[in-house]
Amino acid sequence: MVTPDVKRDAVAHVCAQHGVSQRRACEVLSVDRSSVRYRSVRPDDASIREAMKKVASERRRFGYRRIHVMLGRQGIVMNLKKLRRLYREEKLTVRKRGGRKRALGTRRPLALPSRPNERWSLDFISDAFTDGRRFRVLAVVDDFTRECLCLVADTSLSGVRLARELDTLIDRRGKPRTIVSDNGTEMTSMAILKWCQETHVEWHYIAPGKPMQNGFIESFNGSFRDECLNETLFSSPAQARAAISSWKEDYNANRPHSSLGNITPNEFAMKMALEKQAA
Repeated sequence: MVTPDVKRDAVAHVCAQHGVSQRRACEVLSVDRSSVRYRSVRPDDASIREAMKKVASERRRFGYRRIHVMLGRQGIVMNLKKLRRLYREEKLTVRKRGGRKRALGTRRPLALPSRPNERWSLDFISDAFTDGRRFRVLAVVDDFTRECLCLVADTSLSGVRLARELDTLIDRRGKPRTIVSDNGTEMTSMAILKWCQETHVEWHYIAPGKPMQNGFIESFNGSFRDECLNETLFSSPAQARAAISSWKEDYNANRPHSSLGNITPNEFAMKMALEKQAA
């Protein structure tokens, strides 16, 4: 299909090269003269474009749907299709990153939790400093509210350290009914087995090679790596902890979560608390 812009360019070319009138050129090319003479009255939406580009520059891994939510919070309300058009015209499409291949298996559905602290998921994510040294981050997520409960970054995270961090988290938030994790050495250590016996918290291990049985933390890990780890150069443990802590607060308080209806995890937790009080 030939677009109106291409048709107008073709008519202009025939008029310039052959010295014929616009009417004659339209007849030869079978183009309606009204489409050639049309001048767009669509506004340029400069203010919307600037606000959109500002959000996109601050949050480089946000697509047009999340940018639409962020602009709505600023009072800029528009149709999602219009925003998508402006987004594409400004060439703001997020570049897809290539990911490593993962083991595939049967995807057993997980029963969704019905209240906060019913089930936590945890995992470790690895990254490196600019000098090549490796470090790891312990991530814990509440599967119901989608809140990131903690992100602990250090060069060494043993089973004893994991138990200590969980105790600190329970003192602040309360004890979960179940914790879900993979079969890593820290999670299967004697320190964690002893911790489960003392706290009476049920620990569920997913099947080896089936990460999607722990889909909540896997989804969080993807966002964390894409929006924080891959976007930041870490020069020291202190700088890494500060940057990761700042991202965690932004994730819980500002970042719209699509599975929660594009509200933040903090807003969802508060909403559920108010509904529980009203019940």
